[in-house]
Amino acid sequence: MPLTDAAAEVVLDEAFRVGPVPRRLFGSFVEHMGRCVYGGIHEPGHGTADEDGFRRDVLELAGELGASVVRYPGGNFVSGYRWEDGVGPRGDRPVRLDRAWKAVETNQVGTDEFLRWVRRLGAEPMLAVNLGTRGMQEACELLEYCNHPGGTAWSDLRIRNGAREPHDVRLWCLGNEMDGPWQMGHKTAAEYGRVAAEAARGMRRLDPRIELVACGSSHSRMPTFGAWEAEVLEHTYDLVDYVSLHAYYQEHDGDAASFLASAVDMDHMIDAVVATADAVGARRRSRKKIKLSFDEWNVWYQSRFGGEDSLEFADTRALIEDDYSALDAVVVGNLLLALLRHSDRVAIACQAQLVNVIAPIRTEPGGPAWRQSIFDPFALTARHARGDVLQAAVTSPMLPTGRYGDVAQLDATATLAPAPDPSLDPAVPDPAGAALSVFLVNRSPDAPLRTSVRLPRGRWVPVGHLGIAAGEPRVNSAADPDAVRVRYQELPAMRDGVVQVELPAASWSLLRFAEPADRER
Repeated sequence: MPLTDAAAEVVLDEAFRVGPVPRRLFGSFVEHMGRCVYGGIHEPGHGTADEDGFRRDVLELAGELGASVVRYPGGNFVSGYRWEDGVGPRGDRPVRLDRAWKAVETNQVGTDEFLRWVRRLGAEPMLAVNLGTRGMQEACELLEYCNHPGGTAWSDLRIRNGAREPHDVRLWCLGNEMDGPWQMGHKTAAEYGRVAAEAARGMRRLDPRIELVACGSSHSRMPTFGAWEAEVLEHTYDLVDYVSLHAYYQEHDGDAASFLASAVDMDHMIDAVVATADAVGARRRSRKKIKLSFDEWNVWYQSRFGGEDSLEFADTRALIEDDYSALDAVVVGNLLLALLRHSDRVAIACQAQLVNVIAPIRTEPGGPAWRQSIFDPFALTARHARGDVLQAAVTSPMLPTGRYGDVAQLDATATLAPAPDPSLDPAVPDPAGAALSVFLVNRSPDAPLRTSVRLPRGRWVPVGHLGIAAGEPRVNSAADPDAVRVRYQELPAMRDGVVQVELPAASWSLLRFAEPADRER
């Protein structure tokens, strides 16, 4: 069908589906870094602190965010971490120097405390083991501590520490960013592949139910990108379930157009890793398909951070606490679209990090916690992207960018659920019917875009339009926590299954529709 008076068009058909939305796609990340743990999720003496010293106000915001998985304890931190230091009576725990972030680590929060916290959140833990300065033995001992019922030295130690029942942790990362020369215990692909395979074999003998993530490249600009994944998977293909990806984006030199197109780079990175993994599988004549764990991603202004070498050893301090604008929120929303449209292969994703450190949640010591601008697109996507991801056929003007060439001005994806959750969608006319969520991003920094959306066949009822647009570069703060928030507006009337909307420049939108249960086919 030709375009009407709109400049862009999205066509949706429920017969064309990518696959189910993985709930693990909406994960987060807690690392012993800066004020993420101490002064972030954990602050004894705070007015909202629980018996373990965790802030209830932060826990409530993390629940509102919709974090489904939380990766812990790193990150770079894990490659020098002795997990035994963080268990047992707190008064007996040693104080260590953390060489990753040049911090004094008190070990007052460790494995047991984190796992109690993440269960209160209602999220799934994803633990990383140290394959930088340690290896298979220590990884297996941590797994035994967490998952073995009892009757052994490590499982009985867990019981003495107050956890009678096993923690039953299923998701495990085999180290972190081992390709990076900044990493404690940095290895070549062959060295890491062998260590990861050894750890995987040992851990699977202890608990065959676990799921394992091998380290992929730290980012796609690494000189070994692609070759690293190929070599590592040659060693680990039959032993792991996932390979990891990490990527961070920022605006460079005022180039908003390229920044708004960051999801194009994420798309390319995912496609490249999928192709590499499948090539290894083909060489091995394997029918197994390796899934992807995008377990670090976000907007991070790395140019503002002087790097680890610029730091001096210190107690808990603020570290890379970026203030996020509406423009950053639009980019985060677009990155979530990229993850959704690859949901057939990207099974896990973790936005880094949860609190204070390049995070959707900020806190003041002894004071309030508040949402940053990037909070709403994540929370709303986690809340409303349910059911199956639909393939969106997009016709769009092209937009020139300095980094990625010409890109589509409009990006779109959609999800279709057989029935909405009435607790999430109180305005839906009939909660027994289907729910359709359409996510749209106008990547132009200065031009609005009139867009028509052709809905799948059915009797759809408009529910509403939630959106955020990059205007003035305001940020949320303790004094003004709602300076940048997603705004609600009514959807225009539909005609012949088509709705037309005006998308502001540099904007992220969520269009929501419902269908009564007795729809006609």
